[in-house]
Amino acid sequence: MGPFHLNKGEKQTRRFQLPPYIGSVRAMVVAANEGAYGFAEKSIQVKKPLMLLATMPRVLGPSENIKLPVTVFAMDNNIRSVNISLQGNPFLEPVGGNTRTVSFTAPGEQMAYFEVKVKPIEGIGRVKLMAGSGAEKAEYEVEIDIRNPNPPVTNIGESTIAAGQQWSGSATPIGLPERGKAVLEISSIPAMNLEKRLNFLIGYPHGCIEQTVSSVFPQLVLNNLVELNDRRKAEIDRNVRAGIEKMKNFQCPDGGFSYWPGEPESDEWGTNYAGHFLLTAQEKGWIVSTELLSEWKNYERSKANAWVPSTADFYGGDLTQAYRLYLLALSRAPELGAMNRLREFKYLSPEAKWRLAAAYKLAGQNNAALNLANGLPADFGKRKSPGITFGSELRDQAMVLEALTLLGKRKEAGDLVRTIAAKLSQDDWYSTQTTAYSLIAIAAYCGANPNGQKIMAGLSVNGNKLVLNTAAYVSQTPVNLNTKDRNITVKNRGSNILYIRLIVQGQPLTGEGIKISNNPDLLQMNVSYLTLNGKAVDINKLVQGTDFVAKVVLRNPGKRGRYENMALTQVFPGGWEILNTRMLNNEGSFKSSASTYQDIRDDRVYTYFDMKEGETLTFYTMLNAAYLGKYFMPGLYCEEMYDNTISAGIGGGWVEVVEK
Repeated sequence: MGPFHLNKGEKQTRRFQLPPYIGSVRAMVVAANEGAYGFAEKSIQVKKPLMLLATMPRVLGPSENIKLPVTVFAMDNNIRSVNISLQGNPFLEPVGGNTRTVSFTAPGEQMAYFEVKVKPIEGIGRVKLMAGSGAEKAEYEVEIDIRNPNPPVTNIGESTIAAGQQWSGSATPIGLPERGKAVLEISSIPAMNLEKRLNFLIGYPHGCIEQTVSSVFPQLVLNNLVELNDRRKAEIDRNVRAGIEKMKNFQCPDGGFSYWPGEPESDEWGTNYAGHFLLTAQEKGWIVSTELLSEWKNYERSKANAWVPSTADFYGGDLTQAYRLYLLALSRAPELGAMNRLREFKYLSPEAKWRLAAAYKLAGQNNAALNLANGLPADFGKRKSPGITFGSELRDQAMVLEALTLLGKRKEAGDLVRTIAAKLSQDDWYSTQTTAYSLIAIAAYCGANPNGQKIMAGLSVNGNKLVLNTAAYVSQTPVNLNTKDRNITVKNRGSNILYIRLIVQGQPLTGEGIKISNNPDLLQMNVSYLTLNGKAVDINKLVQGTDFVAKVVLRNPGKRGRYENMALTQVFPGGWEILNTRMLNNEGSFKSSASTYQDIRDDRVYTYFDMKEGETLTFYTMLNAAYLGKYFMPGLYCEEMYDNTISAGIGGGWVEVVEK
């Protein structure tokens, strides 16, 4: 608190509120005046005749069991018998009664235990304990996160209905109905899996610059596709403002943006992508820091003018430069000299030519733009790897669609939008950037061509009759899963074909675990658990207080060369505590291999790294079996974030922490 100013002879009193606390508090005051310093301190005991303290994990999961320890402190000779009760709540169900009694012969402390089962529900729960002995009363209340450790799952039912035809379906919840959601999606263009793809981006657990931008960028232009209600607009506004704020964590001293927060070097493609998002957000009316954009623009201008052709340009360097020049033109500061130099590059790829043509269009050089785009292909074949641009053939097609829309080539753009939408409508996996840029490009096309075929339909959703009459390309109607009537009927009252999708998302209940897809020819994984002496330990039944280590060994067999942007996800049971991995793993026999970035949370560890051809890496996580009970561990998973064929995992299961 402070600093405070005291005039000569003045006295001040300051008050503060302590949270529920037992023990000792030290108050310290430091005074300064023109180079002279002094200090005073005093320790104060914080106590009352009867006190309670409960110790709980940071998180729990549905249907888990915990033996809740409660410490009762009797600080007065008159306290002999204490009754403790666990107040009922929507999240925890006491097993074997909700009251306990402890006795004292002298001041001190006693332990009481409550057997508790977590109800099959999620949310922020409150645990409230009350104790009484005669006139003395004590309470202890704590919040706990009841979370489902399983990843979200999406099921889709789809159909195409011609004019005058009808479709019927029913939404089946995944996991808890009240925690899931369902959307009826009707479109006049081939369905693009809009809701599923957006959910994938928003819920993606990793957070590099590219993934952070991908999660919010499509939301900027969602109104080009869908008529948004006030609730959806508020959600988008909140998400976009949070995304803009996060950009500050990535910006480097040179004005570019790093791949991970806090890294010293800027990532060129990530800087392009982040700048594109910020420019679009500003254009759409969101507040973006002038300093943030100014420093970014200086970085881009410097890189654009310093660029020279090299062998690296065969692997995405020319596209990176073309994208940079496009963005400078978009920000009304085109670098025509750098654009002309790039156009003369002998080995300029078709992907880079498309982006450069768009840059010329934005710079007002229409003839140069059309001449450069003339005869260029819009299909590039499957990429061997995402490369430095995190790309794919579909991402590159989306960038072509954006260029065709800008150049006014409506027929070619219309053909390509149907191709991209059809690919998104399939249940294939696409990376965050491929997914995001495809949605961005389709939205740009729809925004530039607002007079699409109308959607005219009669609906019955959850027993409610609705009439749909809109010129939007996509209409979304929420479906209530928390009701008995989950039936849906759609009748096409227009003259054009309608594309129907019923998208249901939820989390499987604890116990079902993560579905594992291993490909040992491309990535091999071995997981073991060891004591601090290096001996194997059985995690199915651990003694409380045991310190142990999770050891993950990963090997790149070398059949696909070097792997970049690998992510190892380890989600641990709530009854295990993650020890300070950054401090403990760097010494002794448990030193982990080098990683690019690591994110340690309450119940999980995300580790990011690259793997050379034929390389074996080992990662250790220090753990402690802290809380008695039975918990679910969903498993461990490792993947290449831009190529899901490179993946490996180990299934999870129930584990126990038992008394000695």
